[in-house]
Amino acid sequence: MRLPLFILFVLMYSHSAICASSQRLEQRAKTDSIGRSSVSTTVLVPKDVKVEDYFEFLDSLVIKYDSLVNYKLTEHILVRLNPSIIDTLANTDYYKMIKKDSFVYDQKKLMVLKKGQSLKIPDSTEASSLLNSFKNTVIDINIPEFKLRIYQDSTLLYLFPIRVGQNQSKYLAMGDRITNLRTIHGLGEIVRHVRNPAYYNPSDGKRFYLTKRDDERITLMPLIPWIETEINGIRNGQMIHPTTNPITLGKAYSNGCIGTKEGDAWFIYYYAPVGTKVHIRYDTKTIDEKGNEILLDDVYGYFK
Repeated sequence: MRLPLFILFVLMYSHSAICASSQRLEQRAKTDSIGRSSVSTTVLVPKDVKVEDYFEFLDSLVIKYDSLVNYKLTEHILVRLNPSIIDTLANTDYYKMIKKDSFVYDQKKLMVLKKGQSLKIPDSTEASSLLNSFKNTVIDINIPEFKLRIYQDSTLLYLFPIRVGQNQSKYLAMGDRITNLRTIHGLGEIVRHVRNPAYYNPSDGKRFYLTKRDDERITLMPLIPWIETEINGIRNGQMIHPTTNPITLGKAYSNGCIGTKEGDAWFIYYYAPVGTKVHIRYDTKTIDEKGNEILLDDVYGYFK
């Protein structure tokens, strides 16, 4: 039996910071009137960093350099200025590794940053530009199209396939009630990130640690952030998060959440800091790549 992926979750954050005092720096900075850097800094990664230690290492950099810059440094600002990190994380996707003839049982053991790799701490101008781009970013999801788009202003940056909630209601033990599994549409925003989710079967409330892949192999669950949405002013537990079974993309398959490929989830996470606008649509009429209008299936039967 395939282990179900879409679940309710328990947050398990790790806030301990690793020591960054051994980092070598190239400081190209003048200081402002309060002694904080207004120009960029280059940091050399002091040791190899695996997925399992990645967030802890990032937190240590943010804590150390936030007091040295003249803006509020965040993980998203730091990583967006170093986009190769996103590419590396996206390439830990199980199915991308399989295409390279590499079976990965535990994604958390894969390397993300190498010793001696340089990372740039943004200067104030770069940080301001990134913050402005965050304000003008929209996560656009069309349920019957099974597509998630990332727009900055009117420019389409990314287009990802997704899966959505099933067209039914059923009893879920974790909510102890009959639950409508259809993905809710409307306007809202990103309200929270779950960087180290725990996985539970919503039907019986049991926690699980393993997943059966599309190729029938068993692996540990990967460490990939989940993104919580608030739609129409309500936090209903509707998440954007990866599925370990991409064969289900393009289907109404989940318990209400929006599922993506593992690699795609990293891009979405770093383009969706808290406060990012979200528009979940139910548009059955759309335009294809050639500019032709097409009619999509009414997956939830709203127009019958």
